[in-house]
Amino acid sequence: MNIVFRQLFDEQSCTLTYLLADPMTGDAVLIDSVREHIGRYLTLLQELNLQLTWLLETHAHADHITGVAGLREVTGAHSASGEHSGISCADRLLKSGDFIVFGSEVIRAIATPGHTPGCTSFLWRDRVFTGDTLMIGGCGRTDFQGGHAGALFDSISRLMTLPGETLVYPGHDYKNMRVSSIEQERISNVRIKDQTRESFIELMNNLNLPRPRLIDEAVPANLRCGRNEDMIDIHAA
Repeated sequence: MNIVFRQLFDEQSCTLTYLLADPMTGDAVLIDSVREHIGRYLTLLQELNLQLTWLLETHAHADHITGVAGLREVTGAHSASGEHSGISCADRLLKSGDFIVFGSEVIRAIATPGHTPGCTSFLWRDRVFTGDTLMIGGCGRTDFQGGHAGALFDSISRLMTLPGETLVYPGHDYKNMRVSSIEQERISNVRIKDQTRESFIELMNNLNLPRPRLIDEAVPANLRCGRNEDMIDIHAA
């Protein structure tokens, strides 16, 4: 299978960013970029002779600031996120089942709310990019940003209907685990294995996790596509 695919890692937030491209046209997509690595992304695009056409966000992140605004300005790429993400500066707000086309490649959006109301997973070829909805051996928390444990259980259950061999690429890696599969998560994910919806809700409502350190800075910035407050948004209506 001839593809262009890179998985990139931010050590500060343990965020995983994904670069996908059509090898024939060179049209490329970045999923969940990090602002501090804009230069790294641009260098990689140049090295691979790619042109960035889409910047996708799985949700408005609480632990890092997205690179969408800077990358959009430099490359002219369009941005997209889920319709309930609150990211009104996005060029396109995606409903579940909507498609993003780059070259001859197609990505399908799957609404997976729960961690936040606007969480969206992206299905491309044999792999799904799950953001904070489904982690390897875990899942995103539901105790802030309008999170809802029952909705997250429903979203993970929806992802579990994908073919077992579908590769799972999450939005974070805290344990040096970078890729899994739907089948692997079905049989070994401790957050969801043998759980009913009710027991999952009880579990998630009693995690008592510390508040994300950058949430007060990151969420407002990400709702502005990563712009500083004093920046003019040329993509605003």
